[in-house]
Amino acid sequence: MYTLITILVLTILFLASAIRVLAEYERGVIFRLGRVIAAKGPGLIILIPVIDRMVKISLRLVAMDVPPQDVITKDNVSVKVNAVVYFRVIDPVKAVVEVENYLYATSQLAQTTLRSVCGEAELDELLSEREKINTKLQDILDKHTDPWGIKVTTVEIKHIDLPQEMQRAMAKQAEAERERRSKIIHAEGEQQAATKLAEAAKIIEQHPIALQLRYLQTLNEISAENNSVTVFPLPIDLLKPFLQNSSKKEGREE
Repeated sequence: MYTLITILVLTILFLASAIRVLAEYERGVIFRLGRVIAAKGPGLIILIPVIDRMVKISLRLVAMDVPPQDVITKDNVSVKVNAVVYFRVIDPVKAVVEVENYLYATSQLAQTTLRSVCGEAELDELLSEREKINTKLQDILDKHTDPWGIKVTTVEIKHIDLPQEMQRAMAKQAEAERERRSKIIHAEGEQQAATKLAEAAKIIEQHPIALQLRYLQTLNEISAENNSVTVFPLPIDLLKPFLQNSSKKEGREE
């Protein structure tokens, strides 16, 4: 009886140490007497107790946050930059054998690469060309992590923290730029208005009746308004001698 119970307990312990079940997203790297046999899974895995050892690796996409890094840009501006790296393990054997801790190694590599790449760019480029910098970061990280069996899919710069002095300077620059554009638009409007007035003067000079029509239209607009001003129309013919004298004086001056 005791022998049967002992055999039953030993069998249960053997099965508990020999049987492993891996999820769909997991792989088990099997070491037999210290040598890598294969990466197995998912499903049921049978191990030889004492002889075999298994290291589980997840194949799911990992989103790793890169802490804020102090960066001095190419134009000597001190900023803090943080990012997020998306990667996954594509070769479980390499991820176990080639690097001690692939998560820690990838994190450290991402931090140093972020400082290096951002330090080679000017502040304006860092703010306006993030997509270009993201692509460069992804290419460098993917190249260095490929021997570890890791594929870096995306790198995104999350936030760029500027010093207060630089923020005030950029705000002043933006305000000056808006003021410059406003002055340019105002000057262009004045130029267009002057051009239209010159064209209207030429038309009136060629067709004097146009001045009479404009005069009547102006009187109509004034009378349409609700005000207490009384308007007495003045015949335009009374003004012709004055206009002719003015034209003669201008001709003499020329």
